[in-house]
Amino acid sequence: MKFALGADHAGVELKSRLSEVLRARGIEVVDFGTDASAPADYPDKAAAVARAVASGEADRGLLVCATGVGMAMSANRFAGVRAVNPSDGYTTRMSRAHNDANVLALGARALGAGQASELLEVFLDTPFDGDRHTARVAKIDSVVIE
Repeated sequence: MKFALGADHAGVELKSRLSEVLRARGIEVVDFGTDASAPADYPDKAAAVARAVASGEADRGLLVCATGVGMAMSANRFAGVRAVNPSDGYTTRMSRAHNDANVLALGARALGAGQASELLEVFLDTPFDGDRHTARVAKIDSVVIE
């Protein structure tokens, strides 16, 4: 599995910690930055990760900013990207099982590092249920933005 990672300046530290979680599980990481505390625009990082996931360069993505909300909103503008911004394990699990979420957007100022790691683990360990959900996910992916 290959993960694309991106963060703005608020998410640098948490992205680094979560990158270690991924690497410890043998997951390849492609890091689109940022790696500094200097201001970085979250839409740019979200776009880089979303393009990698949408093109198949990466299987899934991880985005980190202050809340994760702007990252998810930006990433979801790309066809084939289903970004989720959960704050609990149940929502994370259901986003994978029922919605086949492929990008996890987390908030460095909204979650502690331990909680963020737990959510990433749930995101990694939960398979897509398929079956009746497959047609629904296809409908999500078929929406054309005008």
